[in-house]
Amino acid sequence: MKKSILSVVLLLCFCSLALAQNRPDSFADLAEQVSPAVVNIRTVKTVTRELPGYFRFQGPGGQEYGEDDMPDMLKRFFGMPGGQGAPHDFKQRALGTGVIVDKQGYALTNNHVVAGADEILVMLKSGEEMSAQIVGRDPKTDLALIKITTDKDLPYLPLGDSEAMRVGDWVMAVGNPFGLASTVTVGIISAKGRNIGAGPYDDFIQTDASINPGNSGGPLVNLQGKVVGINTAIVAQAQGIGFAIPSSMVKVIMQQLRESGKVTRGWLGIYFQPLNKELAKQFGLKENQGVLVGDVMDGGPAAKAGLRRGDVILKFAGKNISDAQSLPRLVAETKVGSQVDLDVMRQGKPLNIAITIGAMPDEDAPQAAATSPKPDKNLGMQLQNMSPELARQLRQDKVEGILVNRVEQGSPADMAGLMRGDVILEAMQKPVNTVDEFNKIVGGVRHNQGVLLLIKRQGVTHYLVVQLSEK
Repeated sequence: MKKSILSVVLLLCFCSLALAQNRPDSFADLAEQVSPAVVNIRTVKTVTRELPGYFRFQGPGGQEYGEDDMPDMLKRFFGMPGGQGAPHDFKQRALGTGVIVDKQGYALTNNHVVAGADEILVMLKSGEEMSAQIVGRDPKTDLALIKITTDKDLPYLPLGDSEAMRVGDWVMAVGNPFGLASTVTVGIISAKGRNIGAGPYDDFIQTDASINPGNSGGPLVNLQGKVVGINTAIVAQAQGIGFAIPSSMVKVIMQQLRESGKVTRGWLGIYFQPLNKELAKQFGLKENQGVLVGDVMDGGPAAKAGLRRGDVILKFAGKNISDAQSLPRLVAETKVGSQVDLDVMRQGKPLNIAITIGAMPDEDAPQAAATSPKPDKNLGMQLQNMSPELARQLRQDKVEGILVNRVEQGSPADMAGLMRGDVILEAMQKPVNTVDEFNKIVGGVRHNQGVLLLIKRQGVTHYLVVQLSEK
């Protein structure tokens, strides 16, 4: 018994010693190592604003000055005649942070720090000030690459591997919060793969290392002094919640910005939507893995490869599609022109499709069809056969489907997300072109099964499930 207690005590002591060895007594050496490569960025942007037009001015004798007889001095002060103010240029100044990633003076920062800047000045930790120019920007990930004007080698930090970082690992944030240069804060990685609604490629590292206004564009470094993230966002209502763009994404973006000044993203040419429990069941899936193809764009890479509406994409280039956010990131990072394999489920049968990745034609193109609201347990809507006149009003290329005329509040259709003006194209994966066809299909559905519908809304198709009322 005594030996057992002694063994436990020794084990606890050993674990405590191991934890103490992994926890630095001081971060001073790390701060001294990384701080010289972190720069203070000051930008100047010219903003043109129109001053308000002048009001009618009454002189000392009661006389009023009009458009033609207003003194020049008053015109200059109040604006141009005719009610229009004179445009004036204002200098807008901003502060941020950057990190040098190449001895030649290439530095990373946030796009919102330098976007539209007429002048960029960087200041090193030594106090030396230099000018810089924008090499390229990527608004979708809020990254920018700038080049500092210099002939000498500058201190820099290498990019690390954010994929190798684990939740709970130590990190240090370096920056210029509120203009206080060379400020360091430490914390841990609180979470990875965060989606904060900033864009279609959200994949943030969350950290509790303090990040404040002015830290934007600064590095998040590991204990080896390598950049594992670029600090970019905070939760204003909370403390200890900051977000950084992972270095795995930064590497891909930086290379393209350095080579061409812009980012060309891979493109499939589909609209897709997340799977929920009801949709997964309707498409014969045991779990909510993958994304559902709601529509395929004519002439796009997916259409050429044979991908169809209703297919469920489970894997992209051998990588599991765990949620709707992972697919656009994987596609965007894939080199244009390369061929990848898609693992697809089509009508309950597995299928492999080879697809050649295209270039996204428009950076503002939608990345996903609207997410279908979760259906509830209840079908109450007024339907109408489609006519050539209705099709024209709805700007449809052809007469197809049936029109949802009205949806009763609180009904199963309402709870599933159906709206007035929606066009139902399929029910239970069968085309419907009349209300009678729709009613026959629905009549054969068990009340605990739910009705799978393909609808078109504002030119985009997607699926949803309507749960029938219990009877």
